[in-house]
Amino acid sequence: MFQTGLLKKKRILVTGGGSGLGAAMGRRFLELGAELIICGRKVDRLEATASEMHKATGGKVTAISCDVRDGAAVEALMDAIWRDAPLDVLVNNAAATFIAQTEDLSFRAADAILAPTLHGAMYCTIAAGRRWIEGGHHAIVLSILSTSTITGRAFTVPSAMAKSALLAMTKSLAVEWGPKGIRTVAIAPGPFPTPGASGQLRPEGRDENWASRNPLGRTGAHDELADLASFLVSDRAGYINGEMVVVDGGAHLRSSGAEDLLQWSDAQWEKHRASRARA
Repeated sequence: MFQTGLLKKKRILVTGGGSGLGAAMGRRFLELGAELIICGRKVDRLEATASEMHKATGGKVTAISCDVRDGAAVEALMDAIWRDAPLDVLVNNAAATFIAQTEDLSFRAADAILAPTLHGAMYCTIAAGRRWIEGGHHAIVLSILSTSTITGRAFTVPSAMAKSALLAMTKSLAVEWGPKGIRTVAIAPGPFPTPGASGQLRPEGRDENWASRNPLGRTGAHDELADLASFLVSDRAGYINGEMVVVDGGAHLRSSGAEDLLQWSDAQWEKHRASRARA
């Protein structure tokens, strides 16, 4: 679909790039000629993913351990990246979520979602943006959001709040940083199952026929999201700024994705809470 060198000479950082959609995007960036940096908290996973990506594509991949919830750690990450050369693209992908009845959330549980999803993305964006502006470097921030920014979503309220805040950041910085040569864009994926997210969001007892209710009758393929991300961070999308692109098969036009949980009994919620506590 794309020219092999579409992303040649671009240095791209994907937060949470060791697995799931982050890894899928990273692999596609490499195939299109980019130099890739992935960060996350689990060093073993990062290094294994980086090795697999290099073997599959021959591209340059660097794995750096970083907890994006820690602003000082993010600054150290950016310092390490800039020692070689400026970053060209930041992909805010790291996030956390799980289903819960909102009134039962503890402060700690809410912060466990807000810290990586909102604060981590903000820390990374500000740290990279400051360096880009100081160096007069043109660049792109791509944030992976959610259709909850459009519909809201019951039982994942902290995540919906965080993603909506990042959409506001995307629109605001498009105006503030656009004149400085920095584009900000976003993607709102619908159902793109990954082992990590599926385990948190679709536990036993949820609607098993949910995918068939998508207007297209299926979930998304990872390469579909990766191709969209590749286009948005490429020079071919140079006039797209401050926008969020939805890729969900039209699912948000039919449902927010949480309606089945409205039918859960107290016993089902108690069973779910117990399983999370054991995990």
